[in-house]
Amino acid sequence: MKSSPSSPRTARGLTLLELTVVIIVLLSLISIIFVGARAWKKGSDRSGCVINIRNAQQAVRSYQNLKALPTYTPINMFTDILGPGNFIEHDVICPAGGDYDHIGYIPEQGEMAMWCSLAASDEHVPANTSDW
Repeated sequence: MKSSPSSPRTARGLTLLELTVVIIVLLSLISIIFVGARAWKKGSDRSGCVINIRNAQQAVRSYQNLKALPTYTPINMFTDILGPGNFIEHDVICPAGGDYDHIGYIPEQGEMAMWCSLAASDEHVPANTSDW
């Protein structure tokens, strides 16, 4: 005589409710990853922009030292600093799509020679420029 199992046979697989919960959890995790990736991209664009501004500032200081020019001497950033054979070979481009503008003269220490059009909205500005 065969003995019957003590528990009834259960169906294998997921119910519709369990499957829905799993899908919702996965979609939530994916959306969190996309938000994090977007914030990471924004931060990397901001830091790339600050690096471009710092490089331009160093190029202006190098030009000033090489030519022994005093502060507030007029310069043309696009012919004296940027371009083939100058301090920065290629045109400087903001990674986030902003435009760079410059003051047109050699700034005093702590003043930026160039800035980004996204400086007000996305903080594309260096935190401290006192040693520039």
